[in-house]
Amino acid sequence: MIRSISRAEAAPRRIFPRRTLPGFGLSLGFALFYLSLLVLIPLAGLFLKTASLTWSEIFAVIGSPRALAAYRLTFGASLAAALLNGVIGTLVAWVLVRYRFPGRRLLDSLVDFPLALPTAVAGLTFSSLYAEKGWLGQFLAPFGIKVSYTPLGVIVVLTFVTLPFVARALQPVLQGLEAEIEEAAASLGADRRQTFAHVIGPTLLPAWLTGVALAFARAVGEYGSVIFIAGNLPLRTEIAPLLIVIQLEQFNYANATAIALVLLLSSFVLVGLINLLGRWSQRDA
Repeated sequence: MIRSISRAEAAPRRIFPRRTLPGFGLSLGFALFYLSLLVLIPLAGLFLKTASLTWSEIFAVIGSPRALAAYRLTFGASLAAALLNGVIGTLVAWVLVRYRFPGRRLLDSLVDFPLALPTAVAGLTFSSLYAEKGWLGQFLAPFGIKVSYTPLGVIVVLTFVTLPFVARALQPVLQGLEAEIEEAAASLGADRRQTFAHVIGPTLLPAWLTGVALAFARAVGEYGSVIFIAGNLPLRTEIAPLLIVIQLEQFNYANATAIALVLLLSSFVLVGLINLLGRWSQRDA
């Protein structure tokens, strides 16, 4: 029996996918316009304002003892918080993906809570909790552990703020990792440590590194939550974003942009690293 061919079946298939938004030039123009308005022009202004200083003045500002101490605290505390979340976030993601228990959905929603909570509220809460007479600080004081108004407090609050990044980066990878792979490794005689080191670990590594890098980048620019718990003591607990605000309050705009330029360049490096990690994870997938 001969079946008639419909017009849709007879028509040749499209080689290129149909574009939902008409006009590549118009769409690209709007994208570049808003990108320039929101990102490129402000960044250009930052470079131009810094250029009003001579090279010796720039190095004097960004290399002063106060600025160097702020860099050490900012980058050191951010790295410590990111690595802590590398461990905590991995455990949280593993529990949420591999186990089913009452309250799992609530716990899953609480992971994103640090992103929804205003940073000032988080800083006030942690500074009150970890004060010497606070709910948690009163138990740490007898052991000589002081959190509020110390670099340790900065690490604690940055760990809270950056908690979601590692967990959310690992969850999709764990969901796509089939349990049969672990069962196959176990059937071949591998124990749990060997299975994680040779089967699970290499699969999670690109996403884990991406999450840690995102957490570090987020922590470097954090301001609102840190100023309430740090104490803001020059050369001790003063972060780089606060030093920028202090320079602005003293109308030293060029000095403020010079310090901001250091954070900006570090952000560019981090963004490039995150993009490379993303390409690596896609290639391995």
